[in-house]
Amino acid sequence: MKNVLMTSQETRAKDRALRVVIADDHVMVRDGLRRLLQDAGLNVIGQACDGMEAVALTRQLEPDILLLDLSMPKHPGLEALRELQKDGASRVRVLLLTAAAENSEIVEALHLGACGLVMKASATDVLLTAIQTVMAGGCWVGLKRVPNLMQYLQSQMQVAKNEARAKNYGLTRRELEIVSGVVAAMGNKEIAGYFKIAEDTVKHHLGNIFDKLGVSTRLELALFAVNHQLPLITIQ
Repeated sequence: MKNVLMTSQETRAKDRALRVVIADDHVMVRDGLRRLLQDAGLNVIGQACDGMEAVALTRQLEPDILLLDLSMPKHPGLEALRELQKDGASRVRVLLLTAAAENSEIVEALHLGACGLVMKASATDVLLTAIQTVMAGGCWVGLKRVPNLMQYLQSQMQVAKNEARAKNYGLTRRELEIVSGVVAAMGNKEIAGYFKIAEDTVKHHLGNIFDKLGVSTRLELALFAVNHQLPLITIQ
């Protein structure tokens, strides 16, 4: 297995230090983290360049901590978490590292067993405190310890729902279907037939859509939908 950094003798000599595997697709980031952690007295026993290598090293070396980049282009962090979840009894504590994350990604990561998430722009002491926190059985997100994980998850799930609702500009699922038909250059009768609803219902929905989005023509509606990247469905 490549990137195993220490021999078994060296590992035994440092068995009192926390054992860490680092997974990031950037060599300079991995090297910087390794130096930082070793200077703080932690034992970096392996490095991985993608999520699947991180999983393999974790299973082989059984570290205490896995620092896992969320956004690796090849086998990203969430994919690695799903794979590690299959192990069930694995004792590794996973801290995700990321430059940016959607609330939905944070919620999914915590549901998949991650102990927390640290922003890459954070100060060194934040990362070290986060590691200490999760090793003590706690959870860390961003810049702070999360005292009640279930409560945090519930609040973030609501935030994610609100964000999704805001991105839709208040449009219902049916209204987004109608918009999708308009963007596909379908007339009211075609939209009605495609979605198996009455043509008058289409007209009613269009009136509500125009009011919500502040548009007055089908062309303005189509341009709004494209420019604001509304979550449209594919009309076949």
